[in-house]
Amino acid sequence: MKIIIAGAGAVGTHLARLLVQENHDIILMDEDRERLSSIKDNVELLSRIGNCTSLKALSDVDVKNTDLFIAVTTEESKNITACMLASNLGARKTLARIDNYEYLLPKNLEFFEKLGIDSMIYPEMMAAKEIVSALKNPWTRVWWELCNGSIILSGAKIRENAIISNRYIHELVPENKKFHVVAIKRNNQTLIPTGKDSILPGDILYFTTLRKNLHELPEMMGKVSFETKNIIIMGGSRIALQTVQYLPDNINVKIVEKDRERAEMLVERTPSNVTVFLGDGRDTELLVNEGINEADAFLALTGNSEANILACIAAKQHGVKKTIAEVENLDYISLAEKFDIGTVINKKLIAASKIYELLLKADASNIKNLAFANANVGEIVAHPNSKVTKKLIKNLNLPSDITFGALIRNGEPMLVDGETLIEPYDQVVVFFLHRSMKSIENFFS
Repeated sequence: MKIIIAGAGAVGTHLARLLVQENHDIILMDEDRERLSSIKDNVELLSRIGNCTSLKALSDVDVKNTDLFIAVTTEESKNITACMLASNLGARKTLARIDNYEYLLPKNLEFFEKLGIDSMIYPEMMAAKEIVSALKNPWTRVWWELCNGSIILSGAKIRENAIISNRYIHELVPENKKFHVVAIKRNNQTLIPTGKDSILPGDILYFTTLRKNLHELPEMMGKVSFETKNIIIMGGSRIALQTVQYLPDNINVKIVEKDRERAEMLVERTPSNVTVFLGDGRDTELLVNEGINEADAFLALTGNSEANILACIAAKQHGVKKTIAEVENLDYISLAEKFDIGTVINKKLIAASKIYELLLKADASNIKNLAFANANVGEIVAHPNSKVTKKLIKNLNLPSDITFGALIRNGEPMLVDGETLIEPYDQVVVFFLHRSMKSIENFFS
């Protein structure tokens, strides 16, 4: 597939690196020569200097023969204009990064489609929704609702006192009826396990479960669930602003923002349950005065990954049970994990999730890129006569980097195991590591 990415910033660069691994034909274009030179030495792709809103520049990169045109510059209007031009010049599909949630309202989607914009992503809004889910389920590291919320993909760190700790997966017969293990993150490696693998303290266990079983799982993982009532947020970023809009009114929120102009804007635009303080969230004395010792959750959402990680470590030392850090530097994600930061938010990976939906030729939706696991999860429909419907799961000879977690059949959710036979039109929850997309298409199409 030929893909043009306009914008060699953080999101565009990450997408280029990711998609090259999938053996796509990638062209990365940007007006800034230095940005392009910093990536071309490390990635096998074509780079082109040019303005994505220039008809000549778009023609020079042969946009008329492009399967997917992605505009992810930092300017919303530029992205929209570029997609409109690319579409009219012949690009088959377009995707624009935006900063206005109103554009995503159902009533406006048809308007943008007529302009030639097939898809739009607002990473900050998607990040805010992930944060709210994490706060509603604070005992987990990852929480992703699939199949309209009837199936949950979650991840939790296994404690020494967990019921399932130091046991082989094949021994978990009663427990397996409540959840299905899809992956284990151990140190820096992600393993898609078999029944012969064991679950060890310190593992991050990724599993699927049905919503009706959720109340039984915290104890199995050695966790205690709790209600989040008091939150402190360091940094009044766009993600922070979106997050407080989605939180219930009965949650007490304090935002610490060091920029006066930004703080004044937050006062005007945040709900009544939010209090804004002018100051540096790294100031321990300030946090103590504002009640860090009584906070249920601490969110570090500045643009500085290192500061966010360190602030969460400090918050944990003050007894905060749930911490969430925005970590945009991919190299620091493993560091955040090492220091037991509960949930990591990364806009690059969130943007990549949406791109995966467009790239999968099988009927796929709700694809999520999992930061900690270096993996993805999504819902994929089994086509009639596809390979996946011909044999029991245990006999499909699935690649080692793909596993199935659950499915929806005739509206009913169910967990799967080796004895399950997938039927045509089943909506299957698939967990897969990178570079597996073509294999998935092969099984499901």
